Amino acid sequence: MDGGREVYAMSEETLAKLAEAIIGGDEKAAPECVHTLLDQGVEPATILNQGLIKGMDEVGRRFREREYFLPEVLISAEAMHAAMGILRPLLTEGNIEPKGRIVIGTVRGDLHDIGKGIVGMMLEGAGFDVIDLGVDVTPERFVTAATEHQAHVLAMSALLTTTMGEMRGVIGALEAAGIRNRIKVMIGGAPVTAAYAKQIGADAYGEDGAEAAWVARQLVGAAN
Repeated sequence: MDGGREVYAMSEETLAKLAEAIIGGDEKAAPECVHTLLDQGVEPATILNQGLIKGMDEVGRRFREREYFLPEVLISAEAMHAAMGILRPLLTEGNIEPKGRIVIGTVRGDLHDIGKGIVGMMLEGAGFDVIDLGVDVTPERFVTAATEHQAHVLAMSALLTTTMGEMRGVIGALEAAGIRNRIKVMIGGAPVTAAYAKQIGADAYGEDGAEAAWVARQLVGAAN
């Protein structure tokens, strides 16, 4: 085997190990694999697509098939987050475009953060640039962030039936600001349904983090 082929084989093996580290939620091995791949001369975009996204796609599949449950998804997302901490600056320096920009937050009056946080990590693992506004987000903050970041998708979460109505208010604020026609709106949360999304004029509904990542790809036309 010549030197070039040997390096290629080594990098392919390390990419596979990175994907497995993400799938297995190995928060130590994932960043180690990223460092190794960079030392092997692998491009950051290749590491993202063939390592991190490939791993998170499998996590999403296992979650949809009920092979994985919330604890497994959480530890996989943490491993991905640790690896992205190394990779993100390099992707930015290289002007590598994400699959899209997503502004996400829990609506006004609702302080639930865990579910929204998981969705955000799954979206990041799917290759999106995620701007997390946190909880208790007013319609005005959603509109401001969507405008400033030129977001492709605005994702809202509500965990209380009493705060679901805020989602309609955010969509109204987007319309009033004149930007509703250029941004997709995705909603989710325990009391939220696909029927409610249709009722308030949202573009899509994500039942969980794995589905939200898949739906977001459809919305921006970046499905694999």
